[in-house]
Amino acid sequence: MPTPPLPELPDPPASDEVIEIERALTRITYLSTRARQHERRMALAGVPLDRAAVALLRQVADSDPLRPGELANRLGVEASHVTRTVQQLQRSGYVTRVPDPDDRRAQRIQLTEAGQQAIARVRDVGARGMQLALSAWTPEELRQLATLFHRMVDDFLSYTADEVTEEQPVARAGTT
Repeated sequence: MPTPPLPELPDPPASDEVIEIERALTRITYLSTRARQHERRMALAGVPLDRAAVALLRQVADSDPLRPGELANRLGVEASHVTRTVQQLQRSGYVTRVPDPDDRRAQRIQLTEAGQQAIARVRDVGARGMQLALSAWTPEELRQLATLFHRMVDDFLSYTADEVTEEQPVARAGTT
């Protein structure tokens, strides 16, 4: 099967500042997703979960109960991955399935009390580690960083939503 052509990059090329931001984000991602680092955080939190399970727990904790398909979309993974992870988390007592109020045939995934406690411990360990790493920063620097990070994430989400909208076929009048 031939490889699809790469999309054209937008003009103009990225600025030096954006290149440095991309490099820094790559380094942060690498540091935060290393298996050894994850295992250490889980040991400190007392939560024996893999990275996929923690990502799913975080997503469920940050929203109302979601359908598995919506979780897959938000996590950017195949639905089968979510199904397996939900089953694992359900067996461990961290999540439960609840009826979808909009469609009783469907189910949504919700944290249990154990799941809420687990994600709270994971977040606490992460925040304490970050506090130690950033201990030389002033409160104002930390506020600025948090503000800029949130702004960046919001802009990324907006850009992604725009891309999805542009990719959707437009229905023309008189067609079905």
